[in-house]
Amino acid sequence: MPRLTRKQKQEQTRSCLMKSASRVFARRGLSGASIDEVAEDAGYTKGAFYANFRSKDELYLAMLDERFADRIAEVERAFASDEEAPEQARHAAADYARHTRADPDEARLFLEFAVHALRDESFRQELLTRFSTLRARLAEVYQRRFEAYGVEPPLPVDRIVRMVIAMADGWATWRMLEPDGVDDELFEAMIEIFTTGVGAQAGLLDPERAAAAD
Repeated sequence: MPRLTRKQKQEQTRSCLMKSASRVFARRGLSGASIDEVAEDAGYTKGAFYANFRSKDELYLAMLDERFADRIAEVERAFASDEEAPEQARHAAADYARHTRADPDEARLFLEFAVHALRDESFRQELLTRFSTLRARLAEVYQRRFEAYGVEPPLPVDRIVRMVIAMADGWATWRMLEPDGVDDELFEAMIEIFTTGVGAQAGLLDPERAAAAD
């Protein structure tokens, strides 16, 4: 087996530290967890932590970057199909639900991030900057879909993206609190109905448009 390069070893260490941080932060909370605990859980020394991250805040933000990148990739994969918008939205919701199920600590971690941001203004600004980037990337995806259909969105795309994010985060929170009542199908239906409503307002479901398309 070929030896890892220095860069590959560092990437491996960063990945292990972030995975351990997810477990430790979910169990202990952001404020309660220590760098020593994260390093120990990952099987590294405190020095290895500081070789990759300057602080816990920098680690938090790296974890957010990774999660936001995953969310963007999920939406882009779903919207790359030839399905109609409601079906695309439902499949994107299903992908997100599966991802959340595979990483049950994610919703809890997001709440930890939000609470920490409310207590720390500099971290709040960093969090909002990353949300702005996430929204901009998702808005590009949604805008391309509207252009492909040849219609104008019924309201600014950024507003539509904010609604979708609010629904996703709200569903993830309540699923954590009431897993028996808030299931994957509920989220899929929610996003499909929302997308159908937006499409109707944009004219996608207009009978004359549909006839012309045929």
